[in-house]
Amino acid sequence: MDVITTHVNADFDCLGAMVAASKLYPGALMVFSGSQEKSMRDFFLKSTSYVLNFTRLKDLELGSVTRLILVDCQHSSRIGRFAEVVRRPGVEVHIYDHHPESSGDITASGGVIRECGSSTAILTLMLAERGIKVNPTEATLMMLGVYEDTGSLIFPSTTVDDFRAAAWLLERGANLNTVSDFITQELTAEQVSLLNDLLKALKTTNLHGAQVSIAHASVDHYIGDIAVLAHMMRDMENLQALFVVAGMGSRVYIVARSRIPEVNAGEIMHEFGGGGHATAASATVKELTLLQVLAKLEQTLREHVNPRRVARDIMSAPVKTLPGTTTIAAAGELLTRYNVNAMPVVDKGHMNGIISRNVVETALFHGLGEVPVSEYMHTEFVKAAPATPIAEIQGYILGHDRRLMPVFEHGELVGVITRTNLLRYMFAGEALYDVARDNLPVRGRDVDRLMNRLLAPRIVQLLRDLGRVGKELDMPVYVVGGFVRDLLLGFQNDDIDVTIEGDGILFAETFAREFGCRFKDHEKFGTAVIIFPDGFKIDVASTRLEYYSSPGALPTVERSSLKMDLYRRDFTINTLAIQLNSPEFGHLIDYFGGQKDLQERLIRVLHNLSFVEDPTRVFRAIRFEHRLDFHIAKHTENLIKNAVRMDFLHKLGGKRLLTELIHILREKDSLRAVERMNELGLLRFINPELRLDAGTRKVLEEAKKIVSWFELLFLEGHCEKWAVYFLALCQSLADEQFWGTCVRLSVTEHYREKLFEMRIKSGEVLEIMQRRVARRAMLTRSEIYHLLKELPVELLLFMMAKTGSEEVKKLISLYFTQLQNVRCFTNGGDLQALGLPAGPRYREILGLLLDARLNNEIQSREDELKLAEQLVKQHSSEMTG
Repeated sequence: MDVITTHVNADFDCLGAMVAASKLYPGALMVFSGSQEKSMRDFFLKSTSYVLNFTRLKDLELGSVTRLILVDCQHSSRIGRFAEVVRRPGVEVHIYDHHPESSGDITASGGVIRECGSSTAILTLMLAERGIKVNPTEATLMMLGVYEDTGSLIFPSTTVDDFRAAAWLLERGANLNTVSDFITQELTAEQVSLLNDLLKALKTTNLHGAQVSIAHASVDHYIGDIAVLAHMMRDMENLQALFVVAGMGSRVYIVARSRIPEVNAGEIMHEFGGGGHATAASATVKELTLLQVLAKLEQTLREHVNPRRVARDIMSAPVKTLPGTTTIAAAGELLTRYNVNAMPVVDKGHMNGIISRNVVETALFHGLGEVPVSEYMHTEFVKAAPATPIAEIQGYILGHDRRLMPVFEHGELVGVITRTNLLRYMFAGEALYDVARDNLPVRGRDVDRLMNRLLAPRIVQLLRDLGRVGKELDMPVYVVGGFVRDLLLGFQNDDIDVTIEGDGILFAETFAREFGCRFKDHEKFGTAVIIFPDGFKIDVASTRLEYYSSPGALPTVERSSLKMDLYRRDFTINTLAIQLNSPEFGHLIDYFGGQKDLQERLIRVLHNLSFVEDPTRVFRAIRFEHRLDFHIAKHTENLIKNAVRMDFLHKLGGKRLLTELIHILREKDSLRAVERMNELGLLRFINPELRLDAGTRKVLEEAKKIVSWFELLFLEGHCEKWAVYFLALCQSLADEQFWGTCVRLSVTEHYREKLFEMRIKSGEVLEIMQRRVARRAMLTRSEIYHLLKELPVELLLFMMAKTGSEEVKKLISLYFTQLQNVRCFTNGGDLQALGLPAGPRYREILGLLLDARLNNEIQSREDELKLAEQLVKQHSSEMTG
């Protein structure tokens, strides 16, 4: 089966190219891989006849696709579920795209990829060359594609082929009135909104006396006439030099305007493949993301305008120091712990010198580890003030080969400038653009507006209350981690983690007292939990850093800055923070490129020793990869493989490993995650004999179906699905191997014994049922009940997944649906009223009554009482006889 598709958030070029491709591939189904841009949705609403030939994705059997025709895209991350198809062996993939051939990760077996203004034009000219006819409706749809991606044939990226394609479509009856209805050149409401976003993101920086302004925004489709917006912004704000950077779909557009000779707009835009003259220029970038363009723009501007900066702009604070009595050996440990090359030596508030890593290593080589650092520290050093020009600092550090320069204010050590600080400034420095205002995935809106739109009013007010209390205590307050990540991805997440630059416990206590909450503190870690009257909880922590004494050990915690607090986290996408104090409420902070990795759907660690320090991050990487439908970055995957190869996961405690395994098995698509664990060689750390062979895969796949069946059928029923998948994963292990797995995972002794016994019993019961079914000796309903009643739900579901007999599955299903809740109406009081003396006969008769009910031999309470009366009489006659 042939299928034609394109990227998610499809635009008119996608639509036109798909229609053109359908003429080249008669009989192929046209299927959108995901949502469409608003302009496309509006088009379909007004022109419903055009969508009659499209197939809905949910109606398509992906396994039947043998050839995929992909237009206007080469990225597997942008085609939704069709990524599964391109990865399947034997599937042909034909790509028709006007982006550079190196821009994607899908290998094509056919199609055409070449530079052009639109993908539709490439396909249209192929139709023309082959003499394939199109009707006026089809020509109009294709003309929309050509016009949108070329800006009605005026973008610099427009080629001769786009004009030829447009002319050919016009000859075939393309309706330009229809095209103009949807592609206009007037200032629209979207452009007004974009202008508003650009003005909010506008930042002006003084570079060598020149005021350079940068505004940026991100939208999911093309909005025309941004040059007009740039002119308006320049005039409204009276700007000297303005660079408007707009990410639109797969391109980034730059418009530059300059009124001063220090900034040559044409020269700067030339670096981006564009052009113009000194006062006005523009460029269109296809190969880079918005953030990459902003970073390159910053670098380009720094090459042309030399900023005048001072010490306070680049110094590190707060400062880590050590006393002069610290031994050389201990100093070496501290330098390694904090990952610095030099540290001030301070006694009683007075700085006496600087100890460097070079001195420490040399002293250790000579056996001087127990000597205090005061004996070998550098005692001659130059002090800087916060206002000291960086040119002076640069001359001292680089000219005299110094590692560190202290910064003093009013006699107090307030910061240090290291060689790393200086080099970062020289080649990067403070961002000229405000990355904190770049919001994903929505179109350039402030984060506070995003919160108002996506979060419940109670949560928004709660965040504002947290910020207000922090402001009153003079403590910066931030919401961090998964809450921010999911907010930018458009997901609902009420799991709020708050970080305080200050005393987190004091903050939690103050907030709890004001709002009538309880709180629990953990003084060792500087953390607390605020508990509201309705049970809602907020986790509060002081900003801190962590270091590890050995691979896999629990971390040691110390107070630190927000940046170091975020640096200790697992992945870049979890390092985002939003400030809650007013007036900065909603200010997004991104030190480590988390937004870029969200945009590119990457799981990336922050440093190379991440998995060495905390091997559980390996499992979290897999969990996030499948929960978010991201992929692990190549270098991060290599680090995982290295951690596996060096057996760091063997040092991981059983409880921590079990916790991570449970989290994975609770995920929506846990089977894919288990496959990934197997691919990366992680299963052996659970048990060396654990294998994901064909039999285990089959049981796991059946378990997924069975668990889904149970959850759908019994909405109020409780089932720990992770336990079902765990039993399925371990189904091929012998009993002693399963016991060893439970020991490795530190399963509590009581639960381990219970699970072990139940697993053995379930195997015995399953064997009985399968043997009876094989002999066609059908079990009665009461026999089914008594065989299964003592087994937990999770074991019963595992048995359904493991058995190869459909009849046995039906019998267990019968237990769930009809038998498990059957109870007698009759009780001991009824038997006593019938004259039966108290004794063990009660249990026997009640059991016989239950069996009768299970086997449908009796239906009502009256039937039960009649049978009970017969059984009592029978008992009496036996006793008298």
